[in-house]
This record gives sequence, structure tokens and C-alpha cells, in this order.
Amino acid sequence: MGVVHTVWFRPNAIATLKRVRWLVPPADGASGLDWLAFEQSGVLTVRQATAAVGEGKVRGLIRSGRWRAVCRGIVLVENGRLARDQQLWVAVLAAGHGAVLAGATAATESGVRGLRPDPIWVLVPAARARSQRLPLLPPDMPGVAVRRTTLLPTDQVQLGRPMRTTTARALIDAAAWARCDDEARTALAVGCQQRRVTPEELLAIVVGMPRVRRHALIVETITDIAGGAEALSEIDFLELCRRYGLPRPDLQERRRDATGRQRFIDVLWKRWGVHVEVDGAHHMDPRHWADDMFRQNDLWIEGERILRYPSWFVRRNPAKVADQLRRALIAKGWTP
Repeated sequence: MGVVHTVWFRPNAIATLKRVRWLVPPADGASGLDWLAFEQSGVLTVRQATAAVGEGKVRGLIRSGRWRAVCRGIVLVENGRLARDQQLWVAVLAAGHGAVLAGATAATESGVRGLRPDPIWVLVPAARARSQRLPLLPPDMPGVAVRRTTLLPTDQVQLGRPMRTTTARALIDAAAWARCDDEARTALAVGCQQRRVTPEELLAIVVGMPRVRRHALIVETITDIAGGAEALSEIDFLELCRRYGLPRPDLQERRRDATGRQRFIDVLWKRWGVHVEVDGAHHMDPRHWADDMFRQNDLWIEGERILRYPSWFVRRNPAKVADQLRRALIAKGWTP
């Protein structure tokens, strides 16, 4: 991916005021400045403003308080605190030519819910001078994190106000830049759960980014999301049983539920009535969750003991899984 630089700013507060002025296009006959301000939610570079009305007029508007000097090189064509859309524009314009929203910020702007709102993530071309720094940002801005990349093809950038990476690229970056592995998995899972992106779209992006941070984890998580429980192969689970001295289970056992519908049980020890479900991210969807709950209740009624694990947890914490399986089997009569 070629990320070579990160810059952090942690101002003191985030504006919460909501504005609707910049949602309504200017009237017919409006000036070029009006249209530019509309396109950029009232945030302009000093160069843009000067080209539109002249340097003297810009200074006068700022001195009179009608406009606000947000930071070096950036003005707001009104006064008051920055709304969220204006904060995004300040971040992108301050980052300079070629900057786009990225990571969790771009994904959120694409409609993905549940990701961290700050910092504002911005991606810039790696060819930009490394010595470039954002100006000192005002207190009513959240933190801004700037990442540089050598890999940002045009088909991974989409139109927006401001421009941003596509949802698939944004989620891959969000996973790579996350604070921990769990946050990385969550970013990928929620994007698919909310139908904002498909596992296939995510995979198409990450295969072209072999140097991205957490590459193996990201590919593994996408595979789990796409395949659910089946992503944990028979070999994986049988190896876990061999390693921890557990009896060999029956895998992908067919069974009909109370409604007559055929189901597949991921892992089952028939002799002891211990049943294991290995869940992919799709099980977190409310529709799947309710269906799984009723299926599990049917098995409980029949007297089976059921254990459930996310597929990533089985891979990352096999000792904990094996310990619970051992205790469940012993409780149902197995003698180690």
C-alpha cells in the first residue's frame, strides 16, 4: 500500500450544531462564489475566495466578522462553529491537492453506521512532500489523521462532498488503521451486515493491497463473513480436537428441525449430545439471529447442550474454546 506518514491533531471539541443552509442550491443567477460555497458547504481555500472576490474583499469580510478564518489557508463564508460537513471540508482542503476522505470517515459518509466518528481520516498521494503538515486546526474540529498511499486507482474514488474512497476501499483502510484486531473485524462485518458492501467487493480490493496492515486478518475475516460457519473447515476443527485431546466430532450433520426444514449442524458429538455452532458475521443480522435462536431452542428442548463461538474466536483463542468443549463433554458423560 505504501503508507509512509501519519499526522495527528487533537483539538478540544466537536461541533454538534446542524445546518441546512448548504443543502439548498443557490437561486438562478447566483454568482460563481455562491455555487462554490454551496458545493463545499461554505468552506473555501483562501486562494478560491481571493480568485472569486479579490484579496481585499476577503480580508474585509473576515475583519467584519461576516466570514471566519478557520485556519491558515481556509475560510468559512459565515461565522459560528463548524458543522460536521464543514469539518470534513476543512480536513480535506487543509490536507491539500489530491486529498480524499478515507477509512472509517469515508465509510460513514457512504452510510455505514457504528464506526468511530473521529479522527477524520484523510488519504493523500504519497508523492506529496513528506514535510507538508496540516495547519493548526481550530478547537471546534475533531482530530484529523492523514495517511499517504502509493495505491489509489481512480476506480477506488467516488464522487462526494467532499470526495472520498469507495465503501469497499474505505472499509479495508478502516480495518488496517483500526486500534485493535477486534475493531478491524467489526469495521468489515458491519459494512456487510448493513448491505453497504459485499464480501466479494472487499476481497477484490484487498488482494491488490498485499502490503496493507493486517492483510492476513482482513482476508480471513472476509472469508468468514462470506462463508459463515463453513469458513471454518473440517480440518481446522479436527486439528483443534487433536491438539487438545478431544474426541473426534461429527461435522456438518444433517437434521430436520421442528418445522421439517433440513438444517446442518456445524459440530456434533452424538454420543454425548454436545453441539457446537460456529458463527460467521451473517449470524449477527437480526433476521438470522432470530432464526438461529429458534433453531437453538429446538435443540435445547431435545436435550442437547449447545455452545456457540464466532469463527474468528475459534481461530484466535483455540485454548479457551477447547477448555469449554472439554467441560461440556465431561458434564455429559465423556471420560478423558
